[in-house]
Amino acid sequence: MKNLKNKVAVVTGAGSGIGRALAKSLADRGCRLALSDVNEAGLAETVEALESADVKTYRLDVSDRDAIFAHAEEVVKDFGQVNLVINNAGVALSATVREMTDEDFKWVMDIDFWGVAHGTRAFLPHLIASGDGHVVNVSSVFGLIGVPKQSAYNAAKFAVRGFTEALRQEMKLENQPVAVSCVHPGGIRTNIANAARMGKSENAVAQRKGFDKLAMTTPEKAAETIVKGILKNESRILVGPDAWGIDAINRLLGSAYQPLVERFSRKNLYV
Repeated sequence: MKNLKNKVAVVTGAGSGIGRALAKSLADRGCRLALSDVNEAGLAETVEALESADVKTYRLDVSDRDAIFAHAEEVVKDFGQVNLVINNAGVALSATVREMTDEDFKWVMDIDFWGVAHGTRAFLPHLIASGDGHVVNVSSVFGLIGVPKQSAYNAAKFAVRGFTEALRQEMKLENQPVAVSCVHPGGIRTNIANAARMGKSENAVAQRKGFDKLAMTTPEKAAETIVKGILKNESRILVGPDAWGIDAINRLLGSAYQPLVERFSRKNLYV
């Protein structure tokens, strides 16, 4: 996909943050947009920022498998085809393995993993039919390394990475006209930390302030990096200098990265 003009792009979680910035970046390149979120007010704000773009919005809960498959059919009906799907919607949880509830664990997995998996599977036949498709699944740097108090988020984002990398190989082996990319953002200045669920013993204010200090990249910069990665057909799109650093440490040290994370966590997460 060397040119995005008149391509139909689907973006989940488009009501704020990276999703909103992606919508703007894609619109600037001439995409027709199918934008979804559970936050309809946020979606309306996104549309206002897009000016004259060809855009249609949908209320979508990505934890609902049947709703996602119905959404795929609706988008194809509305636009005639789909070329690009960016499974971006996500949530966060900060809690230890001992402390987190089954409900919170399921909440993270249903949105961050199953939302991505079902979104991919629902749209894949339509991407193949387009003759020029691309799946972009948003993982995280926490899909590269394990971090204390992030076990549920780690589980979801590692799963997204494995699912997406396997799909990319399948599409190549089957000679299908669908490219596949996995995105690993570092700290992005979005509202995900403020909206995160916290374990009972967590100091929510301190945790969120700590995240804000580590958020090095704006949503707009993140979106531009992702779109450029799509146009280059990159298999792994690293977003932010921290993402590049974490990826390098992981590649160089393997499992020996863990003592570094433990030292960092003792100072910054166990407060």
